[in-house]
Amino acid sequence: MLDRLMTAFENQRGTIVLWTPVGLSLGIGLYFSLPVEPRTAVVVATAIFAAVALVSARYTLQVLSVVIMAMALISLGLTIAVVRTNHVAAPVLHGHYYGAVQGRIVAIDRAASDRARITLDQVRLENTAPDKTPKYVRISLHYSHPVTVPAPGQNVMITARLSPPSSPAEPYGFDFQRHAWFKSLGAVGFSRTPLLQTRPPDRGGFSLRLFRLRQQLSNAIIRRVPGQAGAFASAIITGDRAHISPAILTDLRASNLAHLLAISGLHMGLLSGFVFALVRYGLALFPAVSQRLPAKKIAAVTALVAASGYLGLSGANVATQRAFVMVSVMLLAILLDRRALSLRAVALAAIIVLVWRPESLISAGFQMSFAATTALVAVFSAIQRDPHADRATIPHWRRRAWPVFALILSSAVAGAATAPIAAVHFNQIARFGLVANLLSVPVMGMVIMPAAVSAALLYPVGLAGAAFKVMAFGIDWILLVAGWVAGFDTALQRFSTPRGPVLGLLALGFLVIVIWRGRGRMAGLVPVVVALVLWQQSVRPDVLISANGRLVGQIDHGVRWLNRARGNGFVARSWLENDGSGLEQGAAFALWEDQKFPDDNDFQIGSLPMYYLWGKQVNLEQVVKLCRDLRVVAVPQWVGQPRVKGCRVLDRGEFRRMGAIAVSRRDGVLKITGARVVSGARPWNTQKYVRISPTSRP
Repeated sequence: MLDRLMTAFENQRGTIVLWTPVGLSLGIGLYFSLPVEPRTAVVVATAIFAAVALVSARYTLQVLSVVIMAMALISLGLTIAVVRTNHVAAPVLHGHYYGAVQGRIVAIDRAASDRARITLDQVRLENTAPDKTPKYVRISLHYSHPVTVPAPGQNVMITARLSPPSSPAEPYGFDFQRHAWFKSLGAVGFSRTPLLQTRPPDRGGFSLRLFRLRQQLSNAIIRRVPGQAGAFASAIITGDRAHISPAILTDLRASNLAHLLAISGLHMGLLSGFVFALVRYGLALFPAVSQRLPAKKIAAVTALVAASGYLGLSGANVATQRAFVMVSVMLLAILLDRRALSLRAVALAAIIVLVWRPESLISAGFQMSFAATTALVAVFSAIQRDPHADRATIPHWRRRAWPVFALILSSAVAGAATAPIAAVHFNQIARFGLVANLLSVPVMGMVIMPAAVSAALLYPVGLAGAAFKVMAFGIDWILLVAGWVAGFDTALQRFSTPRGPVLGLLALGFLVIVIWRGRGRMAGLVPVVVALVLWQQSVRPDVLISANGRLVGQIDHGVRWLNRARGNGFVARSWLENDGSGLEQGAAFALWEDQKFPDDNDFQIGSLPMYYLWGKQVNLEQVVKLCRDLRVVAVPQWVGQPRVKGCRVLDRGEFRRMGAIAVSRRDGVLKITGARVVSGARPWNTQKYVRISPTSRP
């Protein structure tokens, strides 16, 4: 058995580099799952262990060296995540703020409510010390007719309501606080007063000038390409999605074509591939040049320059940076006479991204892009023809059919690889996404991106009109396909959010199947089956209460009703999406009205021994009376903890400490979980959680 084990590990010698990003991911994932921030001494010891283990792994037995290497990579991943967390540290607003806000506009986009939104740096707040002022502040503009139109580099002043980034809408939900921490975003808010310019826009540095150029180009595209086609073109060239209507976004998501808007691997690959082919075949037209110069490497350098320009022009968001790294690795492989499309290139790109931005690991974009790329490379490497085979021996019909087969196969493989991730993060899968992509992706690659490159080349001389028309024709086709597919009654399959390490187990099993050599790869099916069983057994909380205590939702016969038709809209939408129900807040409130409670404000929550009490005259005496018969009483006001054995009061003090609360009944026992308690005491939490016993006083 030992000999067989040694042989099995010996066969994996060439795949060590493929397992490197897996080890780093385990360490990074371990860091983000910790309930408390590791102490400095622990981090230093971990870093030293990683360095010593990496060196000593070369001088030990094969099996032992693999174990040591794995532990070293996990330790290294944890250390990298800690360093990154401290590197991006910036002040976070504590408590609520209302007053004047001054700063410089460095980003303009639209909020989920379709309102214009600006991001400011060089922020100044009234009565706030500079060392406690957030580095970046994001404000939604809640008015229709602005006095001053936001522009890049403007120095502005506005009266706004600000608050710290919000905690998760429910325990184990999306943590916006953590997301904002790695963007150095210290406060978010809104304003109903006009934006005022305090002094002329700054010329700024390179990034601000590039932002201004992007805005000018976006406005020019919208003028030349009217309607939603122009908004789509602006989104895929400059990354500006501000002009796309919510209806179009809904259609694109329902048809699994929303990825065409995100400037990621597809766009970067299509653009660099088109430039590479254009230069290489263009040089081939001149034999005197192509025979003396390395045309392939010249094409790779040109494509790399074009990809770099596209990175800057599109805003260089995280997804675009990740795509640029992947494309750069493959183009550099061509320059070094290596295989460009290989699992080693994908692994190297993953290593670079994880070391550079370890927080990317827990984002849907990173997971979906690398899942799709890994699956595509693995599948096409397995079925590729012998590179030394004589093309003349291949039947003519097979050569003609190969592009069509490759298109269908690539869409199916990428869709299958990303479907579980989409189901976990977005709670839905587009059932007819394969059809929509088969009808749209070829148009994207053969019409829209070549037209975009042509427009960029011809724009300085004023001859880009024809290219823009061709581009608009292709975009209109994609929007037509999106609306047609989204119109199907069964276009979406919805899923509830699973608990536990479901996605991690699915990823681990997938990687074992792809990377492991030999029969042992079938062992990857074990974590996949375990993940599917856990997903099947996942149960949503019986009751959810928002962090301010005003929104309550209880599941009844598999559907959650809500006690409010308006207010806490983001929280309500998150709950209903995580349930996989697809209901709107108004429809969920209609279910609450069907309960016919005797009092609109006070009610017992279903069959649970739990009561919700709301009103201006709520006092401790009422709570004590309810506590004699019930086990949990939820009150949005501050009433304190009565000394009634076996009764838990969730008042304003509890909500501030615990955040949003989930209540589940399992085997007759009520389990109360707070979002802040689950998140733990981490740097991105603006308030530390406090565990409270049922009888303690605030």
